[in-house]
Amino acid sequence: MSVVIGVDVGGTFTDFFVLDTVSARTWVHKTSSTPANPSQAIATGLEEILGWKHFDVGEVSRLAHGTTVATNTLIQRQGAPVALFVTEGFRDLLEIGRQTRPHLYSLQIDAPDPLVPRERRLEIRERLYADGSVRLELDEQQAKSAIRDAMATGAQAYAVCFLFSFLNADHERHIKALLAQAGCSAVSVSHEVQPEMREYERMSTTVLNAYLIPLMGTYLTSLERQARQSVPGATLRINQSSGGLMSATQAARFPIRTALSGPAAGAVGAAAIARGAGRPNVITLDMGGTSADVCLIRDGKFASSYEGNVGGFPVRLPMVDVNAVGAGGGSIAWIDRDGLVKVGPMSAGAHPGPACYGTGGEQPTITDANLILGRLEPAGLLGGRLPLDLTRARSAFAPIAATVGVSIEHAALGAIDIVVANMVRAIRAVSIERGHDPRRFSLLAFGGGGPLHGRAVAASLGIRELVIPPYPGILCAQGLLAADLTEDFVATTRLRVAATNHPDLVRAFTRLRSSAYEWYEEEGVAPGERVLSVSLDMRYVGQNYELAVPADPELLAGGSPDLAADTLAAAFHEAHLRQYGTRNPRAPVEILNLRVRAGLPARISIVRQEEASGRIPPAPAIRDVWLDRSGPVPCAIYARSQLLPGMSFPGPAIIEQLDATTVVFPGDRALVDACSNLLVEVTA
Repeated sequence: MSVVIGVDVGGTFTDFFVLDTVSARTWVHKTSSTPANPSQAIATGLEEILGWKHFDVGEVSRLAHGTTVATNTLIQRQGAPVALFVTEGFRDLLEIGRQTRPHLYSLQIDAPDPLVPRERRLEIRERLYADGSVRLELDEQQAKSAIRDAMATGAQAYAVCFLFSFLNADHERHIKALLAQAGCSAVSVSHEVQPEMREYERMSTTVLNAYLIPLMGTYLTSLERQARQSVPGATLRINQSSGGLMSATQAARFPIRTALSGPAAGAVGAAAIARGAGRPNVITLDMGGTSADVCLIRDGKFASSYEGNVGGFPVRLPMVDVNAVGAGGGSIAWIDRDGLVKVGPMSAGAHPGPACYGTGGEQPTITDANLILGRLEPAGLLGGRLPLDLTRARSAFAPIAATVGVSIEHAALGAIDIVVANMVRAIRAVSIERGHDPRRFSLLAFGGGGPLHGRAVAASLGIRELVIPPYPGILCAQGLLAADLTEDFVATTRLRVAATNHPDLVRAFTRLRSSAYEWYEEEGVAPGERVLSVSLDMRYVGQNYELAVPADPELLAGGSPDLAADTLAAAFHEAHLRQYGTRNPRAPVEILNLRVRAGLPARISIVRQEEASGRIPPAPAIRDVWLDRSGPVPCAIYARSQLLPGMSFPGPAIIEQLDATTVVFPGDRALVDACSNLLVEVTA
């Protein structure tokens, strides 16, 4: 079997990327999302794809899926009622949190209410010392009574987080067994979710995981049933926030790992495109229907983080370092009480959608603005399957134009300026604010709206080159096929970096490596295909935050303690210099956490074609398009499918395809490279 399918469910569209791994043939498809039941859109799309008869259903070996179910559930707070069991005396830890108040002086922004109300937070009589030894044994009778009390509150999921359980999980295991005896199946325990120090983040992540288990379990059961019916020979894999794939069984146990599933797939796909295009340093702009996600890729690799925030709640898990902003094609333009025009974060989504869809939406959106300006083809999106109504779009923008006192076209341009400014601000956060000059990067724009607005974003940041992938609107689905099968293991190992502590580090690494090998056996990964990577969370003694520093696994498997200590310390000093612009080689360094990632590489490469310079693109059609406030200009209209490697042409131009529309401004020049990427030279 040779066909693999990636499917990414977004707020507006569900995208499919199909690859025959033997012939390297690819197919793409889009269908409208069904937010009430995302698996329905997947089933519909698979049925339509199989109806093409390009390959036999028995040839499909893998179905990789990026999902927004967990994210949407957290944002909308529609998860299951959770009961939380904590160490006696720490009932209010979830509500107290950390003494970090980024909005301390805001009169409008409040911290979100905890997902577990106080009456469902129950104390268990038990206690461990800071080294993991037992101070007070778990009181089983009191624990059974607490479980009965929790069940009486109507809880449908249960979270367990005890102090120092990342060092000694016996008490958490005991409670889990008692919950199973009581018939409680949706159980989340902290030593399984994320066994590392910092009790508040560990508790928050464990609660969020429990909150998602019932809904995600139902969804994955439905999805697996649909997959068995549509592609019975395919293995279902779910994308993680870390950018790697996991089994559906793992996703059902740890649904919190999928919270940033879609954006992570986009970063994986973008990194593969960037490497193929010979552009190892890019900033990504993934603009969809609801939001825009940006990520910095340096030396062909995206940055990872172990701390994030989803729906206002802290999460501590491996995840791609993506910055998201409410700026999408469905983002709604509105007038605030101060009389100023705002765009987003509210979105028209797939239903009712932008006004021009004619499906019930009446509020003005960025998609309506692009249609008014002539940048979108009035015949419709998705190859004409989704017609657009210009009259409805203009009617939606008319009230804003009248209020501000400008023409409808100028109102549309203003809305686009605002959404571009929002995306520029998001990119500055991952580049300039972290010491990276965006002018040294290319901008890789994808998603349905990225190629439409990428040039304006690039010009605002001084970026001189725009990279548009062959299938920009499908790149997240394509990235799912470039994602490795991975599993992460972590252990808190607080040690000074010193030769005398090296044996302890070796023992910790040996335990994690054994767990990784067990996972390899469960997944059926052959020894020759196994890839193990290691990183250490390190900091100067006295600091409160760590840096993840890659380490050679062989260095931790034994060898010279002096060499290991010197090598690890030097690597940390260099990482600190790169991140903060300073280092102190004389200061002592300590390790907080040891991380091991077990992986099976995807081994899917970008296909290169013959690139013949001087090729002339086919004669274009012409359409008047508003590119700035000076009025409409005649633009060449090209079909992306007719642009071959080596073809080059100047702006102004519009390039149309099934999944996206690209704008080339006057003075810019576009070139199709050997990988069929569109490289746009930004001159202004």
